[in-house]
Amino acid sequence: MIFDTHAHYYLQAFRDDRETLLPWLHDVCGVCAIVNASENMERSRESVVLAERYDFVYAAVGTHPLHVGAWQDSDCDVYRAMLSHPKVVAAGEMGLDYHRAKDNKALQQHVFMMQLELAQSVKKPVIIHDREAHGDMYRILRQYRPAGVMHCFSGSVELMKEAVSYGLYIGMGGSVTFPNAVHPVEVAKAVPLDRLVLETDAPYLIPTPCRTNPTSRERSDSSMIRAVAAYIAALRGMKTEELLAVTEANARRLYRLEQES
Repeated sequence: MIFDTHAHYYLQAFRDDRETLLPWLHDVCGVCAIVNASENMERSRESVVLAERYDFVYAAVGTHPLHVGAWQDSDCDVYRAMLSHPKVVAAGEMGLDYHRAKDNKALQQHVFMMQLELAQSVKKPVIIHDREAHGDMYRILRQYRPAGVMHCFSGSVELMKEAVSYGLYIGMGGSVTFPNAVHPVEVAKAVPLDRLVLETDAPYLIPTPCRTNPTSRERSDSSMIRAVAAYIAALRGMKTEELLAVTEANARRLYRLEQES
């Protein structure tokens, strides 16, 4: 079964057909679980609503590094209450993004660390966003050693090994199939199998095999994880179904949903 560890089904890209798409993904495509990662307070509330509506949908709540401009430290109290909800399985996505925002690095780090401390206090895993910020990211990770997942992992094999040594999972999605993918392919081959999880970041990062399909929409959805699984399985000399089964089990451990498997 397909476990999508990171998506954004509250976005406008799914506005017109969300209510038909999500059941179709579950009933027809074999998607057993989806975690909606949030970007800010408003999106966190929307993620919780979606999780309440669908049995197989879960929520993560938090503030993305590109949304830290609206942050108030009191947001932690609101997130703390949300994290007690039974369908909220993680805090995030949170982290550092120096690709699109370089003028507020100190604020990004502050908000990231506050959310790490919150997640640790309520014993929830975190979803970590790291884009062109490896130096500061790993300095913070060494300090906090959080439980969770490195979303859309973009680092080297060496950085992957360091993240895994802290107990983190490595999230991989459509970008591993891109023609210019170098580090993602190397990481996909080398990551310990028990630390690999799959994601879409839907509606973003459409896998290359799905882009060549003339009937596919210009957005990704959780069914496309099968194409990612097939690609990584081929790299590792495995069968696609075997990889899907392993990564589902990993995702359930990550989000502490093992009792539902």
